Amino acid sequence: MQQMTRRADPAPSRWAYKVQRMWLTPSFRMGLRMGLPVMVVALAAATYLGNEQRRTDLFASIEAVKRDFQERPEFMVQMMAVDGANDKTLKTIQELMPASFPLSSFDLNLNDLRDEIRKIDAVKDVSLQIRSGGVLQVDVIERQPVALWRGPEGVEVIDEEGVRADKLDARIERPDLPLIVGDGANKNVTQALELIAAAAPIRERVRGVVRVSNRRWDLVLDRDQRILLPEKDAVRALERVIALEQAKELLTRDVTVVDMRLADRPTIRMTQVARKELLRVRGYEAED
Repeated sequence: MQQMTRRADPAPSRWAYKVQRMWLTPSFRMGLRMGLPVMVVALAAATYLGNEQRRTDLFASIEAVKRDFQERPEFMVQMMAVDGANDKTLKTIQELMPASFPLSSFDLNLNDLRDEIRKIDAVKDVSLQIRSGGVLQVDVIERQPVALWRGPEGVEVIDEEGVRADKLDARIERPDLPLIVGDGANKNVTQALELIAAAAPIRERVRGVVRVSNRRWDLVLDRDQRILLPEKDAVRALERVIALEQAKELLTRDVTVVDMRLADRPTIRMTQVARKELLRVRGYEAED
């Protein structure tokens, strides 16, 4: 009897079939092509960096390469040029620099430095840029002092907007600037300057202007004289007083107060000595 041989089954096994199906999956092929090398590299890096000394040496090498790049000549700032600042402001700006020159431009944060310079009282605005040749150019716009304000913190130099431009120990440090006093005076600088301009004919006698109850102004002169001005048309009222001074020497007499708060009825207050003398004269006249 002829023996029958068993033919091999051409169909793949179950596991072979699953492997073939996996290879036909795009995500599996991509994962194997990219994920496996990444895993190998990550494993090698973890093995290498597992040693603390090797980690320290690696980070030191990276930092050295970084510093070599940042300190290339084309990135170095050799000096600083400041325009538009007075000596006091210039000294303050120099103190704000993070380090001495030369230094790398990577060590300069221009935005932070600009913000710090703007905090200086005398600085209204500032722009910074690094010019060719390694020059840090600082262009400063300073506040223009127009008056002195004696406030809660002492005597301050203010600009036309009432913003502090400097702080003084004594008023005598800036005798060229007019003095304004009182709550709210620094918020009404324009009005104060108009009054001081109107008082030009007696400027040498003007000691300052005082804001009263944040509503109106008093003009203070030497010899303890004071001109009380109304809330409205203060300049016009002051011009009337100056006209009386020029015509009849009103302020040259023994007068302590010229009250112009009522436009239709201005009044004056005389000194104690002048009142006694006036009463004495009137007494003689009554006897006659």
